[in-house]
Amino acid sequence: MNKRRRLTGTVKSNKMDKTVIVEVIRTYQHPLYQKVVRSAKNYKAHDELGCNVGDKVVIVESKPISKTVTWAVEKIVRLELRQEGIESTEAAIEEVEALVAEAEEVLAEEIDELEEELVEQLEEELEEELEEEIIEELAEVVEIEEEDAE
Repeated sequence: MNKRRRLTGTVKSNKMDKTVIVEVIRTYQHPLYQKVVRSAKNYKAHDELGCNVGDKVVIVESKPISKTVTWAVEKIVRLELRQEGIESTEAAIEEVEALVAEAEEVLAEEIDELEEELVEQLEEELEEELEEEIIEELAEVVEIEEEDAE
């Protein structure tokens, strides 16, 4: 492993192209008052992995990529299952269930149509086979009658 600093934080924004804002929360004891203090700092990091808001990521120091971006996303530690415009997991679950129900209905309709087509094709094939068999039997009967007539 190299000597570059690594920080773990949460993605707060991914609205820029290939850049995310990562919030790193640090807890430490105040030197004078001995109280545990939490401080948060936002870092702009270059993102080639395609992070989403809420993902927990490890960022690593890099050479300056732009004026404000000197960090890069190294890996995604934990994915956040979130869609844009949905605030709660219940709403996301309801939306997914609605999509699944809709997909099941569409699949059921397609299956019914395919079954009908298969039944029609099988009926046509059976009719053709029966007609051929009847014609062959009639031809045999006619041959037998011709032989008997001679």
